[in-house]
Amino acid sequence: MTGLAIAAHGLRKSYGDKVVLDGVDLTVPEGTIFSLLGPNGAGKTTVVKILSTLVTADAGDLRVGGHDLAADPQAVRAAIGVTGQFSAVDGLITGEENMLLMADLHHLSRREGRRVAAELLERFDLAEAAKRPASTYSGGMKRRLDIAMTLVGDPRIIFLDEPTTGLDPRSRHTMWQIIRELVTGGVTVFLTTQYLEEADELAHGIAVLHDGRIAAQGTAEELKRIVPGGHVRLRFTDPAGYRSAASALGEASRDDESLVLQIPGDGSQRELRALLDRLDAAGVEADGLTVHTPDLDDVFFALTGGAAVPAPSKEIVR
Repeated sequence: MTGLAIAAHGLRKSYGDKVVLDGVDLTVPEGTIFSLLGPNGAGKTTVVKILSTLVTADAGDLRVGGHDLAADPQAVRAAIGVTGQFSAVDGLITGEENMLLMADLHHLSRREGRRVAAELLERFDLAEAAKRPASTYSGGMKRRLDIAMTLVGDPRIIFLDEPTTGLDPRSRHTMWQIIRELVTGGVTVFLTTQYLEEADELAHGIAVLHDGRIAAQGTAEELKRIVPGGHVRLRFTDPAGYRSAASALGEASRDDESLVLQIPGDGSQRELRALLDRLDAAGVEADGLTVHTPDLDDVFFALTGGAAVPAPSKEIVR
């Protein structure tokens, strides 16, 4: 368990006859961002509630922050912070008052509470809005205040349950930067999200939860390699050039109507250079070249039983 912020083995949870978690194994190294993905209702929030001591597991060996979850839940609570899907911000009081209330809950002295509140409000770019009722804040400001409140107790592990849901793209990118800065400061972040791009952008490790079990776990690049389907797509406008290219690239799939060839491959620089060299040797030039490599959308749909959704491709016109 050394070097692990979170370690779960055999995590199980049922509600009546419904099995929500059926032997989940997870490991999260310290100082990393870990993302748990899964369809709606897969049990992501249940995992967060159990690991943050809000719900009791039916079974499992669980350690958070080096503490046994069953034997010492109070030590776990002292080591963690939690920001849920729904904001804990009280809109009837100011941002500063929300922060000071949290400081009181952590039993900080009045002087220390004001110092911590001021520092965090400044850090999250909320100092100018500190005296305003939180009800007047935008969605992005409320989420920043929510995380600032979570940090009052200086937790080393933070659970963020879908922290960017409902935010506009600019606010989402601001939140990504905040999360990266937390990890730079040594904090471990356990993130659930419905945005696959978010996990791809942020997470050092990713697990996909499906039917109560972990379908796959690894880095984004490791997960992408388990899904086949990478290819290069060549588009032609000249039928003669198309036929010459098809002859030179015997392994290509043909679409004679659209004058398109599709060649299996991973889209690497070496592979593309070899492909273009073969076209040059045949005296042919494609009018368009598109690379498709599997992304987390493909991984997600493949592992959870859905139809694969092609990733956006980048077309290169020569």
